[in-house]
Amino acid sequence: MFNFTPLLGAQSSTSASQSLLELDGGVKVLIDVGWDENFTVSKLKALERQIPSLSIILLTHATTSHLGAFAHCCKNFPLFTQIPIYATTPVISLGRTLLQDIYSSTPLASTIIPTDRLLESSYASGSSQTDPALQLLLQPPTSEEIAHYFSLIHPLKYSQPHEPLPSAFSPPLNGLKITAYNAGHTLGGTIWHLQHGMESIVYAVDWNQVRENVLGGAAWLDASGGGAEVIEQLRKPTALVCSSRGAEKVSLTGGRKRRDDALLDTIRATVAKGGTVLIPTDTSARVLELAYLLEHAWRKAHSKNSSDSPFQGTRLYLASKNVGATMRYARSMLEWMDDNIAKELEAEEAAATNKKQHKRTDSKQAGGRDTQPAGKTAGPFDFRHLKLLERKKQVDKITSMKGARVILASDASLEWGFSKEVLRKIAADPTNLIILTESRGKRGGSEGDKETLGDLLWSWYQERRDGVALEPGADGQNLEQVHTGGRELQMQAAERVALEGQELLTYQQYLATQRRLQNQMPLGNSTALETAADAVDDTSSTSSSSSAESDPERQGKALNTSAAVANLNRNKAGLSKETLGVNILLRQPGVYDYDVRGKKGREQMFPFVSKRRRADDFGELIRPEEYLRAEERDDVDGHDMRDGGAAKDSKLGQKRKWGDAGLQGENGDPGSSVANKRRHQNSNTADHNGMRNGNIVTNGNPDPELDETSDDSDSETEEGTNGPSKVVFRTVSIEAHLKIAYVDFAGLHDQRSLSMLIPLIQPRKLILVGGDAGETEFLASECRQKLVSASSEPANGGAPNNIFTPVNGQMVNASVDTNAWTVKLSSVLMKRLRWQNVRGLGVVTLTGHLSAMAVDEQEVADNVSKKRQKLVKENPEESGLDQKAAEKAQYVAPLLDVLPVSMAAATRSVAQPLHVGDLRLADLRKILQSTGHTAEFRGEGTLLIDGLVAVRKTATGKLEVEGGGLGLPDYPARSLEGSFYAVKRKIYDGLAVIAGG
Repeated sequence: MFNFTPLLGAQSSTSASQSLLELDGGVKVLIDVGWDENFTVSKLKALERQIPSLSIILLTHATTSHLGAFAHCCKNFPLFTQIPIYATTPVISLGRTLLQDIYSSTPLASTIIPTDRLLESSYASGSSQTDPALQLLLQPPTSEEIAHYFSLIHPLKYSQPHEPLPSAFSPPLNGLKITAYNAGHTLGGTIWHLQHGMESIVYAVDWNQVRENVLGGAAWLDASGGGAEVIEQLRKPTALVCSSRGAEKVSLTGGRKRRDDALLDTIRATVAKGGTVLIPTDTSARVLELAYLLEHAWRKAHSKNSSDSPFQGTRLYLASKNVGATMRYARSMLEWMDDNIAKELEAEEAAATNKKQHKRTDSKQAGGRDTQPAGKTAGPFDFRHLKLLERKKQVDKITSMKGARVILASDASLEWGFSKEVLRKIAADPTNLIILTESRGKRGGSEGDKETLGDLLWSWYQERRDGVALEPGADGQNLEQVHTGGRELQMQAAERVALEGQELLTYQQYLATQRRLQNQMPLGNSTALETAADAVDDTSSTSSSSSAESDPERQGKALNTSAAVANLNRNKAGLSKETLGVNILLRQPGVYDYDVRGKKGREQMFPFVSKRRRADDFGELIRPEEYLRAEERDDVDGHDMRDGGAAKDSKLGQKRKWGDAGLQGENGDPGSSVANKRRHQNSNTADHNGMRNGNIVTNGNPDPELDETSDDSDSETEEGTNGPSKVVFRTVSIEAHLKIAYVDFAGLHDQRSLSMLIPLIQPRKLILVGGDAGETEFLASECRQKLVSASSEPANGGAPNNIFTPVNGQMVNASVDTNAWTVKLSSVLMKRLRWQNVRGLGVVTLTGHLSAMAVDEQEVADNVSKKRQKLVKENPEESGLDQKAAEKAQYVAPLLDVLPVSMAAATRSVAQPLHVGDLRLADLRKILQSTGHTAEFRGEGTLLIDGLVAVRKTATGKLEVEGGGLGLPDYPARSLEGSFYAVKRKIYDGLAVIAGG
């Protein structure tokens, strides 16, 4: 059984992805916890309902669309952290930096508490003074908490099958195996293959088959077979879940080189006029491709052999609040990138070694000593020209300067990050340019999504109302830049404001209600609300003096609510004895006795919670982070994150070690001294390695511009509200005169990739998600034609019913159709069977006559007696029901016997030989080469043997053998016949040729 339900992302304009897979036995697998740029908590309701029944969770990409809600679910959904989660190492590392960047950049990521929940809390507490327009924020997770959440994820490698462990509240997985394959698109992006019984499911959402500068292509095709066959593990699945985004997009002629040249030519045309170029992008995935391309373009422009280039006088920046950690992780994961990255690093190291040896030789010949050290090797992500900006004052400084510059900034939606601030400052100048790197869908309608700035600019680019400027490219093609024509651009900024008065009372009532609900859950985890309640207590104590003149009745209500919350948090005694039952021995202190007389089930036994030891076939599981060296530990703000880090030490009322007493700075900020300490350590490390803020220092002299901005940033104090807060929106209107350009750097599949690969995969059932309604219907119609023409069997996609296009929340039954019968073979028929071996499996064909057989009476009596004993043991009162019917049913069994002589002759003329097996061209090539023949691949899917015989494999798996060249004098007919029949003989040896009769 296999049921598929898209929770988000099916026939939708939003790119958020959440999918639920339900397998036989009640096994539920959640793939991705994506979110969109609006961070609407109502879109997580369907996910929240499924959490208590989930078995495992899989993550595919380190983007907001695939794991944007991960930290929110860990902090606000109690059972979420108890579910095993699996992802590749790059997804874990880059996802951590992405969410830390999001929560430090926008208060909307904390999510607004729904108004209906606030009204329910006020009604339960007897208050009716809640403002419906009040937008209170939940407490956001700290950087330490986010790092702790990601440390719970189990890392996996590509192409290694793994048997996951189920959650504590999940049924057994019954041999479920998951395997991760490279999906392209992002570093560590995953195509998941799930094998469960007869079900073979391939989940491929957002993949890219084309190789790029940093990322390799998706692992669909087998390189050893000439790239014309899908790898065996992903071929012919029972169900393929594929994204339809980009189904109508036509690939650019010229491929990756044409795309890269178009981006560089567009930038060159603007910076030559002294303008500023803004490229909004994400902070963890596609930014690696853009940063690599621009850095190497600037290196080439500044090389000795380069002629005058506009790039030589242009500054290059990358602005994001956590970009330093992202690039540090990227430098440590080069093995996950394309092979050319590793070759480039090896070439750089070899060149640096040769240069150092030449310097030593010259120094010895000169009789002196080399006093100038050799320069540090610049790897793929050791930037010489790209400057990393992580603070707002640095961004403000570079945007206020004059001169040409290129700024990569987060985020692509222009709703959070530094890209919105840069756009506000450069929008008035017509010489400036913003380059959109991915297409945007139309928001609104029934989904109610708010249109982002990125969506608005994309609609302006498509409208082209104010004309288009054509700039000549290096290849002679014209590059389009759309004028904005002074149109009004409204920007909405969200600010976090501390609560006070009635707002604080409403928030306290909400926390008290949520605490009562969580205490009623047997597996509840109240850590998030404990931290929030502590923050409420701090805010109440600091604001008590300012509210001394307020209403005494209101003060009494606030005091009572705060006392109730504190009592629930610390004493865990918010429930009655009847509700807790026997668990009162664990949940309430000072209770040591419980009356079990008249109780049933668990109420009769002392509650015992055993620590579950996780193990598999290879032994007990360990945590690799516990065995890391000191320099390898992943720390955040100076805290070791192996056991949760400072998240456990930050609670009020908890004891601290003597050495940790200095964690609180002079200004009362618990992390100020730690941040200063880490900043000091980073600066020392950077000076030691010749690096500072992502820039290589030449001869010990750093860039004066960046050094000046760094001094300003060191004295900058981050503004923020740690306690209960609300969100206030501020709208700014500006006139836009800059130009808009578009270069596709989304790194997603297009129409050609989808139409070529889906028929090669040959899925029995196809489920399309991850695109809007138009793209989904277009791809569905294309696949119906392709699969019908490529398959002669109706079960392999010939029927249109095997292609599903569900909407959000619609369940699809994509179970595989299997039928099994049990028959008995006669002894005469068994003697005539001739078995053939195909890849370790015995294959035989037979033709027989089916008839009913009377089973031996003694055998029937034994079976009936065993069944009677079983019935007596299970149901003594029903043991005498209908025994005669059961005995009578045992006398008849289907029997397959040899055909009678009268039927054998007619059947022999009808039976045709049958070839069983799947011979790969790569295996055939090795076999023929081992026997002395020459065999080479020519073109896609064609193997040429001895220059005479061609073997082709069609998309349906059929082999075609063709021989030619009889008229050539160099190849006599006998040689051709020898090669032709030798090839056919080897093909037959690799297949089982069976025939009935």
